[in-house]
Amino acid sequence: VNTSKCFDFKPPMGLFSRREMTLKYILILIFILFTINACSCDDDHEMEEFLKREHSLSKPYQGVGALGSSHWELMGDAMVTTDQVRLTPDMQSRQGAVWSRIPCHLKDWEMQVHFKIHGQGKKNLNGDGLAIWYTKERMQKGPVFGNMDNFTGLGVFVDTYPNEEKHIEAQKKRYTPRTQRIFPYVLAMVGNGSVSYDHERDGRPTELGGCNAMVRNLKHDSFLFIRYVRRRLTVMIDIDGQHEWRDCLDIPGVRLPLGYYFGASAVTGDLSDNHDIISLKLYQLTVLRSKKEEEEEEQEEEELVDDDDDGMEIIENMEDDQEEMDGKDIEDDIREEDNEGEEEEEQEEEE
Repeated sequence: VNTSKCFDFKPPMGLFSRREMTLKYILILIFILFTINACSCDDDHEMEEFLKREHSLSKPYQGVGALGSSHWELMGDAMVTTDQVRLTPDMQSRQGAVWSRIPCHLKDWEMQVHFKIHGQGKKNLNGDGLAIWYTKERMQKGPVFGNMDNFTGLGVFVDTYPNEEKHIEAQKKRYTPRTQRIFPYVLAMVGNGSVSYDHERDGRPTELGGCNAMVRNLKHDSFLFIRYVRRRLTVMIDIDGQHEWRDCLDIPGVRLPLGYYFGASAVTGDLSDNHDIISLKLYQLTVLRSKKEEEEEEQEEEELVDDDDDGMEIIENMEDDQEEMDGKDIEDDIREEDNEGEEEEEQEEEE
């Protein structure tokens, strides 16, 4: 029996129309583009990002501050408008904050902060700045940009007033170019519940890193970028209106536990500014890890929870080293000023 005819099937002409073939090619193209996007790499590892709405704050701020109807809670003088969450108005002695009600359990994340700092005060006649938090504690008023001192976790500060510089000027001393910081200044600090933020020195002893950022009274948008991936903390800024990120700090070996809260706070004193948050957008970063890397990170997490002394020792050593360096720098400044003063006196005597 000849069975070849049973399989000798030819579709009639027109069964697959040009429209169906075009659709098929479009679907194939979409699949290829999706695959390329999913396989995009960051550094040496694959990464994808997903917006986490339960940890994000954006317009229209529906229910923010209302009991039980929002993921975010207001504190102090903070208030919601149609355009922003205003942490403080441009008035003296105000402090306000907005805090997430939900703890974050993401290993790797990225926070993009859209903010605005503006007011009537002239340069260095404004203050004091705002902070972005990822901390164990929440809704606690205090002296650190409106939040409590001796906090546990991460603080990224946009400091707009140079307290230390004014203190040095009052003593008729001055910085050398290598020790002076230009304000406004962005810096990061990690606390373990026992380390205090040094307000008089603008956090210099416990600063992980930082950069100057001229963020006041800008006509364009200003953004802060905080990324935590594989124990690495990266902070970047976009303040030039060019939609380009500029490096601020990049610190490896930073250990932040899971289950902390995100927040933002600000404070004014004798000097003031409007401190506005337009949006806080948190992205979950899905980073591919080997089984060995996962086991090592789990072990580090257990050590971090069980043993706080190591963290304290690291921070204390960092603080001692920084104070020693700063002490030498200030001594050098004083010596330079004394030498200049002696030279001026000698010139006057000769004249």
